[in-house]
Amino acid sequence: MKLPPGTNLSTLGNGVRVVTHHMPHLETVALGVWVATGARHERLGEQGISHLLEHMAFKGTAKRTARAIAEEIEQVGGDLNAATSLEMTAYYARVLKGDEGLALGILADILQASLFAPDDLTREKEVILQEIAGIKDSPDELAYDLIQDAAYPDQPVGRPIIGTPESVSAITADNLRGFLAAHYRAPHLVISAAGAVDHATMTRHAEALFSTLDVQPQEPEVPARYVGGVRHSTKSFEQSHLLAGFRSPSYRDPSFYAAQVLSGVLGGGMSSRLFQEARENRGLCYSIYSSAWGVGDTGMLAIHAATGGEMMAELIEVIRGELTGMALKAAPEREVARARAQLKAGLLMGLESCSVRAEQMARQLLVAGRLIPQEEIVAKIDDVTPESVRALAEQMLRRAPLSIAVVGAGKRSRRFAEAASRLGEAA
Repeated sequence: MKLPPGTNLSTLGNGVRVVTHHMPHLETVALGVWVATGARHERLGEQGISHLLEHMAFKGTAKRTARAIAEEIEQVGGDLNAATSLEMTAYYARVLKGDEGLALGILADILQASLFAPDDLTREKEVILQEIAGIKDSPDELAYDLIQDAAYPDQPVGRPIIGTPESVSAITADNLRGFLAAHYRAPHLVISAAGAVDHATMTRHAEALFSTLDVQPQEPEVPARYVGGVRHSTKSFEQSHLLAGFRSPSYRDPSFYAAQVLSGVLGGGMSSRLFQEARENRGLCYSIYSSAWGVGDTGMLAIHAATGGEMMAELIEVIRGELTGMALKAAPEREVARARAQLKAGLLMGLESCSVRAEQMARQLLVAGRLIPQEEIVAKIDDVTPESVRALAEQMLRRAPLSIAVVGAGKRSRRFAEAASRLGEAA
């Protein structure tokens, strides 16, 4: 594997990979541990255990109390955090140059020696139950949970990452230990760092801290099966939120970047078709946008808009018109070029951040098994043509049923959701 200048990659004897990128103009280091385990690896009844484990990792170990963890990293001006997604969990830190060994030592401790004390577990579960309750008061978050369930019902990919009140309440300390032992294994773990970092030093720290991890791979994940359907909530909010989702390519699919460009042309900024027509020309909403995401075996392009209940019917027709227009006639090259430029700018600007670079290297190793040169990604974006965008739009509209979620319109939400489910029909 040819590595870009400043980048180094090593593999420990048990399979843990250590990757670093030296950025000589920086005085700080972003580093972390990325694990190829997330919500989609949870069994029925375990919903939310990945997220709860991430929370509990900071609540105390055999060597450090929760307060000691916070004080030790903040004593050197650093910070710690974590995040859980469908396929990965990340534990990361940002510190001044020279303190990366201390930060990695804390991360190793919380991942391998957490106590999961009963009192701490009870308190943290209550915190998460409050977080779940907050989602029910947030119409956009509720809509995203509903559309995931519509697209992937009764599957790990379709369940809320945070879990449910019932599943979170039932998780025990032994459940956490069992999940940790089954999934946090060396072949699925990457230590990544970028900034003022020395690769040999980081590898030496990693060898001392992570060499005893289990070398066996985890069980394979449950394959995703896109279904599609309609979901709604009868709860009333000031605005009605519409989410319309279409099955789109996974990140392993050659047309993944065409989906990103399609999303950009359709709803990727103030110059996008949906923004110009729905907001600028008709004043139907304050915000309307689209996004395309993918995991290893599936993906979804989703349009999100919020408007008053009395304007929802017209908004649905505007979206229908723009979708069918994209599928029937190739967009002008200038629109596609603009979307390609937005994608490339997001990629290249992000790499100027040591935190983004560390995360990207870890994700590429866990997803693709290699570091992907930015030139290769840019070339794939540049290969997207107006016709490939049109063809993908046509293909997605033919892939019925859509995934629809409407929240905020009270009893009218069901009617709006059913109307939106026919977005694939000609305007």
